[in-house]
Amino acid sequence: MPGAVLPPFPEDVPTQSLPIIDYELVKTGDEAEIGRLWEAATTLGFWYLKNHGAEQEVKAMFDLGVEVFALPLEEKLKFEQGDGGRSCGYKRAGANAVDETGLPDTVEYMNIAQDDVLSFPRIVHRTYPSVMSAAIPSVVQPFVCKALEVNHTVLHVFGQRLKLPEGTLEKLHTRDLPSGSEARLVKKLPMLAKETADRVALGAHSDFGSLSFLHNILGGLQVLPGGETEWKYVKPIPGHAICNVGDALAVFSGGILKSSVHRVVPPPGAQSAYERWSLVFFTRPNNTEILRALADESAIIADAVKQHPKGKFETGATAAEWFSRRTKYQRLGNRVGPESWATSRGTEHNPGAK
Repeated sequence: MPGAVLPPFPEDVPTQSLPIIDYELVKTGDEAEIGRLWEAATTLGFWYLKNHGAEQEVKAMFDLGVEVFALPLEEKLKFEQGDGGRSCGYKRAGANAVDETGLPDTVEYMNIAQDDVLSFPRIVHRTYPSVMSAAIPSVVQPFVCKALEVNHTVLHVFGQRLKLPEGTLEKLHTRDLPSGSEARLVKKLPMLAKETADRVALGAHSDFGSLSFLHNILGGLQVLPGGETEWKYVKPIPGHAICNVGDALAVFSGGILKSSVHRVVPPPGAQSAYERWSLVFFTRPNNTEILRALADESAIIADAVKQHPKGKFETGATAAEWFSRRTKYQRLGNRVGPESWATSRGTEHNPGAK
C-alpha cells in the first residue's frame, strides 16, 4: 500500500541503466541537458526525470487509488471499460491477455480520460465511481495538468530537434481536441504461490501513444532493449518519474524516436510480498490525427524514413483507430486465437496492422 515501509530493491537482478534527466534544466533550455534527453529518447526511449515538481500531486493520486480500489468489485464493474475498444474506465484483473496464448493479466486499473478531467463536470466519455468523481477537481485535475506541462515541454524539445515547424508536435496533442490521453492508477496484488511468483502481470508491449509519465512504488517494470533477449528491471528511484516514448512519436519521427518494448512482472526479491502500485499519464495524439511520418515537414525525418522499408510509417490509421484496435484485441472477451494478440500489437509487431 502507498506509504508503507517497503524492502529495498534488490541489487542481484539484471537492471537497465537509465540516464537521469533534470526537468528544471530542460525547461530552462539547458542545451547539455536537452542533448542528454535527446540521446535517451533516440536510443532506448526511456529515462528518469527528476525535479518534475509533481510529488504532491502523485501522492494525492495514490491516496485516491487506495479509496477507489477498496470499493467492492461489483461497484467497480459498473464502470468497466468493456470489450468495444474504449480505454477509459475500470479494468479488472484477468480481463486482458499478456501473450499470444491468452494467459490472463494480474493487474486491475482505472483509466481516467483527460477529456473528462479537463471538461469536468461536463461528461465527454463516461462517468466514474463517485469517490473518484468527487476528487477530480482537487486531485485528478492537478495531476493531469502537471503531467501535461511536463510532457508538452518534452514534445516542444523533440519538435525543435526534429527541425519541425514551431509547435507542430504540440498541435498534434492539443488539450482542446478529443484524444486518448488518460491517467491510469494500477494495483497488483502479491502472488506468493511458488508456481505464480514469476507470472507476467502486464504483457510485453510498446506504449500506444506519444509520451508516458510513470510513477512506481515497487520494482516490476522491465524493458527489452532492441536486439537483446534478456529482460532487465527498471529500478524505481523515489521522487523520480520514469518516462518513455510511445508508438505515435516513433511513427511521427520516422523511427528516430524509439518506442521500446516493456512489461510488468512481480516485484523482485523481498518486494514480491507486497502490493505493487503505479500511476501513469499517457499523452496521446488528437483522435483525428493520421499516424504517419512527418517527412513532408522535416528533412531530418524524410532522411530517416529512407532508411526503412517503404511504407513502414504509413499506418493509414487515425490515432483513435490505432488506440481502439490495440485496446480491443488485448481483451480476452475478444480473443479468437493467437491472431487476436497479434492484432493488438503496435510498432513492436506491425504498424500497419488494423
